[in-house]
Amino acid sequence: MNEAWPQGYLLRHLEEADSTNEEARRLAMAGAAAPLWILADRQTKGRGRRGREWQAPAGNLTATLLLRPESPLARCAQLSFTAALAAAGMIAQYAPAAEVSLKWPNDVLVHGRKIAGILLESAGNAPGRPDWLAIGIGANLAAHPTDVEFPATSLAALGAQVPAPQEALASLAAQWARWYELWMERGFGPVRDAWLARAAGLGTRIRARLAGGETHGMFEGIDEGGALLLRESPGRLRVISAGEVFF
Repeated sequence: MNEAWPQGYLLRHLEEADSTNEEARRLAMAGAAAPLWILADRQTKGRGRRGREWQAPAGNLTATLLLRPESPLARCAQLSFTAALAAAGMIAQYAPAAEVSLKWPNDVLVHGRKIAGILLESAGNAPGRPDWLAIGIGANLAAHPTDVEFPATSLAALGAQVPAPQEALASLAAQWARWYELWMERGFGPVRDAWLARAAGLGTRIRARLAGGETHGMFEGIDEGGALLLRESPGRLRVISAGEVFF
């Protein structure tokens, strides 16, 4: 299943990092060229969304893609869905019989359990346009946490082939390059359609945890910017740009 490394993408492989997203930030501030994939064999202070700890034992994939985008920040947010499709494609390569789905806004599930997560971070001086964008991707290859709110799994737990992180990254990078090229050429539409085709909970009643509380409703899809469309009642469609969903 070895994939050719995508042309034009650089690679920095570290034995240890506090966080690959933090390493991306430091490299960006130092003027590093992009696009650049950063892979760490060990991560000591990994983090997920909302500042949560991301557990990354040896054998799992911990990587970040550093970009210097020319698009506005609002459009760059769509790359979370591009990254999710790439990660789902990578997982499906090693577990072809598994049911791989995508949980809004940026998780990959197998049989309803989380196997990969994505974290976007950026900074810039120009209003609405980032100087750099870091797309962190963690995938449970050899192990998964058990003391988490949302159930998790790993390729090992599925009885699937467990690649070395370097091999998994080559697959992920190749998948990313294809989806990113499509996004650049044709916009968010095809990415949105492909994401919805794998969307977990689509058309069912879900619970959404927001900054100000919780709400329930029918998950009707995502809009042109990636916001979740939640039908709270027959006359009320709520557009949610940030939050967590539970089934």
